[in-house]
Amino acid sequence: MYSRVITGAVCGIDSRLAGVEVDSSKGMPGFEMVGQLSNEVREARERVRVALKNARIEIPAMRITVSISPAQMRKEGASYDLPIAVGVLISLGYIPEKNVENTLIIGELGLDGTVKTVKGVLPIVQRAKLENIKRCIVPHANVKEGAIIDHIEIIGVSDLQETIQYLRKEEEEKAQMIAPADLTCVEPLDGEAQEVDFADINGQETVKRAVEVAAAGFHHMLMAGPPGSGKTMIAKRIPTIMPELTKEEGLEVSTIYSIAGKLDNDRALITKRPFLDPHHTISEQALAGGGRIPKPGVISLAHRGVLFMDELPEFRRDVLEIMRQPLEDRKIHIARTYGSFVYPADFMLVAAMNPCPCGYYPDRTKCNCSEGEVKRYLARISGPILDRIDIMIEAPRVGIRQLSANVKNESSYNIRARVMEARERQKMRYQGSKFHFNAELGAAEIKQYCALGTKEQEMMEQVFTVMNLSARAYHKIIKVARTIADLEGADAISTAHLSEAVCYRISDMLAQG
Repeated sequence: MYSRVITGAVCGIDSRLAGVEVDSSKGMPGFEMVGQLSNEVREARERVRVALKNARIEIPAMRITVSISPAQMRKEGASYDLPIAVGVLISLGYIPEKNVENTLIIGELGLDGTVKTVKGVLPIVQRAKLENIKRCIVPHANVKEGAIIDHIEIIGVSDLQETIQYLRKEEEEKAQMIAPADLTCVEPLDGEAQEVDFADINGQETVKRAVEVAAAGFHHMLMAGPPGSGKTMIAKRIPTIMPELTKEEGLEVSTIYSIAGKLDNDRALITKRPFLDPHHTISEQALAGGGRIPKPGVISLAHRGVLFMDELPEFRRDVLEIMRQPLEDRKIHIARTYGSFVYPADFMLVAAMNPCPCGYYPDRTKCNCSEGEVKRYLARISGPILDRIDIMIEAPRVGIRQLSANVKNESSYNIRARVMEARERQKMRYQGSKFHFNAELGAAEIKQYCALGTKEQEMMEQVFTVMNLSARAYHKIIKVARTIADLEGADAISTAHLSEAVCYRISDMLAQG
């Protein structure tokens, strides 16, 4: 007897439907599986057979053939176990075939018949909805993840017996088992207390201003200064001044984390902007994404959030060079034998570095580094990488009077209010276009949205010549100036805005390199 069960598969960041076809017939007893399968999928044969036995279902001595389509797509992971088991049961007459119509099934089986959590449930349910699938049967641990998607029935099952019982029920009885959309997992974070706050930081007013500009326009930035100057403290507080993720952005980020297997079952929809701070020993694969069919790397996990790279020159040169494309295009292309994959990487890079190997240059009372050592240290960061960073600011050492001062610093809440106002201006300006932030503008869009007056143009011509800027650096100054104007509520870019933006391209320490 022939049966077909709908399941889903993740392909890079996307998902697609797949079909599990099962045929049981008389002949030499056997259990064959075909369809360009990975080792994990091939091992499903034994997992399914033992799980059925432990569920007190005896497979008769028949020839069973399982095909997973489309044949040209390589199948990975253990999420095909449950649909294979259901397909076998239908072909043997244990479950009526009409009961799985318009139903997607996904789940890994334990040898005792338990249905275990799997990766990628969220994008698969999204795809099922687009394909007009009526319901999805998923592991019970993935119910909240699936329930985020509206207008599709999500059924959570704990074991094989529960799955069989559900599929044998009539439609009226099935309706009572639909998982409620537990929206406690998608509550907004307005009422949640911030763990860190800019009010905790004394001094570094110039750096805090640069951070505000960066957050408002989603600009990449670099802080350079000696150890203990507060670079890391400032970086960790940047998400607190950024707007919360919209539901659409939350779905994007949650989808990435679902595919990577990093989605929290208790809070299935991510509402906080990600903050990732990889160690400088990170590999290329971990940063960009790795595997035969690559999983999202750190730069994709930081999508819509902040990627903090502390001690930037300590990262391997080949690792840093991977950042070129994502910093410019806000996505990353990864080519593998089984295809080419595109992952989102729309993050805000926040980097920090010391001015020299010991960290204290140019303070010769503490620094013993030679000029050559300083230059070699700074040269670890290539020019093309620096050119892609919008804002470079020096974080000087904070004095004792600033540290001990009993002052009330501006809170993240107040800074965030200004950032949100600036972002709202950008939203209105770019309405109907593919852009959301000033940092995303290309050369053509800069001419359209960042037109300069005669005086401002003359100033930029002088800056271009004196600083020997590249075309990219020139455009970044204008984009940063546009953000500064937005923070002030100005329609036009003035020379004052340009002057501040130019200051963010200057670093005495980097200039020494």
